[in-house]
Amino acid sequence: MRAEFRKLTTARSTWLLLGIAQLIVVAGVSGLMLRRDDPASDAAQRGAIAHVGLVALFGLLIGILTVAGEYRHRTITDTFLARPRRSSVILSKAVISAAAGVVFGLLASVTALVADAVWLAAKGSSIDLANGVLWKTVAGGIGWNVAFAVIGVGVGALITNLSAAVASALAWIALVEGVVGELVGGGARWLPFALGQALVGLPGAADRPPVWQAGLVLTAYAMIFVLAGNAVTGRRDIT
Repeated sequence: MRAEFRKLTTARSTWLLLGIAQLIVVAGVSGLMLRRDDPASDAAQRGAIAHVGLVALFGLLIGILTVAGEYRHRTITDTFLARPRRSSVILSKAVISAAAGVVFGLLASVTALVADAVWLAAKGSSIDLANGVLWKTVAGGIGWNVAFAVIGVGVGALITNLSAAVASALAWIALVEGVVGELVGGGARWLPFALGQALVGLPGAADRPPVWQAGLVLTAYAMIFVLAGNAVTGRRDIT
């Protein structure tokens, strides 16, 4: 665990992704506030804070990097020599990536809340921190970040080529889920990205599962990906 924590926190890519994520949250909140005529409404507030969930894409990349990044830099051999039990390595990476997802989600939440408050103040209003809807959205966004970070570990273990793993994950989100949605209609609401949107209540999420169901199914996806990645890693020849 200590070794995986050190690897993650000393990699420049981790801090770069963390910084870019905050810029995207600020840009997203700003864009929404500029478009809305009712920035103080519950819908506008939830839409603004829901940008926390979109940071999950960066958590996904972090999870992939923790595994596939080692294959790319050929440090995975040393890792497995130091800890021959490969399942413990994958589990450690999953736990540390989940922790990174919490950090990404929390920091993005603070950024979103501050950006929202600044825009509301500029429009002569103020953010209502007693609004339970906001905090449910924040909790859902953090959960989305954690689940996608763990899924990233599974993807990185299954597809050890870093470029291929990142391309496959992004292609699934940007293209495949949309195509599947066109083919199977409502069935697409059970796919990972759609479940994440249900967690934070993004526009269009009304026909998606309730938050508790979305959370359970997304957790199941994370476990399945990690278990599959662990099974493949245990049999893979890395020499």
